[in-house]
Amino acid sequence: MRSVRRLAVLVTASLVATAIAVVTSPTGAQAHGAMMKPGSRTYLCWQDGLTPQGNIVPNNPACSAAVAQSGTNPLYNWFGVLRSDAGGRTTGFIPDGQLCSGGNPVFSGYDLARNDWPLTHLTAGANFNWWYSNWAHHPGTWYMYVTRDTWSPTRPLAWSDLEAQPFLTITNPPQQGAVGTNDGHYYWSGNLPSGKSGRHIIYSRWVRSDSQENFFGCSDVVFDGGNGQVTGVGPGGTTNPPVTTQPPVTTQPPVTTQPPVTTQPPVTTQPPVTTQPPTGACTATYRTVNAWNTGFQGEIIVSAGSAAVNGWTVRWTNGNGQTITQVWSGTHSVSGSLSTVRNAAWNGTIAANSSQMFGFLGSTTSPPSISNLACSTP
Repeated sequence: MRSVRRLAVLVTASLVATAIAVVTSPTGAQAHGAMMKPGSRTYLCWQDGLTPQGNIVPNNPACSAAVAQSGTNPLYNWFGVLRSDAGGRTTGFIPDGQLCSGGNPVFSGYDLARNDWPLTHLTAGANFNWWYSNWAHHPGTWYMYVTRDTWSPTRPLAWSDLEAQPFLTITNPPQQGAVGTNDGHYYWSGNLPSGKSGRHIIYSRWVRSDSQENFFGCSDVVFDGGNGQVTGVGPGGTTNPPVTTQPPVTTQPPVTTQPPVTTQPPVTTQPPVTTQPPTGACTATYRTVNAWNTGFQGEIIVSAGSAAVNGWTVRWTNGNGQTITQVWSGTHSVSGSLSTVRNAAWNGTIAANSSQMFGFLGSTTSPPSISNLACSTP
């Protein structure tokens, strides 16, 4: 009997020690956020590979290489590039060549030196509306760095490849959207680094002020006169070309009050939603995010009223001969000029008085035109 009791004590002690080791592991903390605009490698690769069935099948070759090395779990957990013991440490703590993964081996595939990661097209020195996932809300400060002109995408990122000082910092920015969702985010406005051209990495650090936990991320960008267009995501990956003639939006307010791009007329056929939808119903609100000579990027926010929504469908009529070429966070079908988007597997449930968002790219030679916008539930 004493031997049995002694064995039980030893087993219990072993389990407690194992649990402590898991809790204190540098990579054991729960994930909380990543850069969404300009998108980090994990965020854009998640968008690139997510299928209507909910599984991830990468299209982009760099995303495919990362999945081959690290599997798909880092993309289902795209907001999880963190170290729970960082405490604001950088050089010497995160090794050279592991900056994009934050030294977290789970995300090692996103340290790969490649020149075909998804790209965000930007204009050096322009004002930009930044988004960062608020998967879990915490106070802290964000630091944004950019690579030196001598950096090359053919070698893993090192600390010496970054400009010595961050070009932008922000502390405790506002947030919108529900935490713990793929669309909720912090947001702020701030200028991009000036004097840059061609390919670069914008490197972000989020240093929490209420714990030792820090988050890291690499956003691949090209300074070519664009204002936030993304290429290299989804089948084909080239439906959204860089802007070469359109001037940047230099007075763009924060995202929550952002008007349509000033060089394109606003959509006048769909007034803003000013009343709550009926119980158990949903409403849809559209805005043009970006527009250029041959296309545009749009967003639609789906909102629930005083009761939760379990499944939603949004329909609208495309005008001016425009076509929808790519949709994310929803499943798209088309019949003539009528577009229909149904919720993805993970965002069909909307809590009462909350919302979800999906986005899309369109091809058109005229100003974007959306009419007869409507939302329905099962």
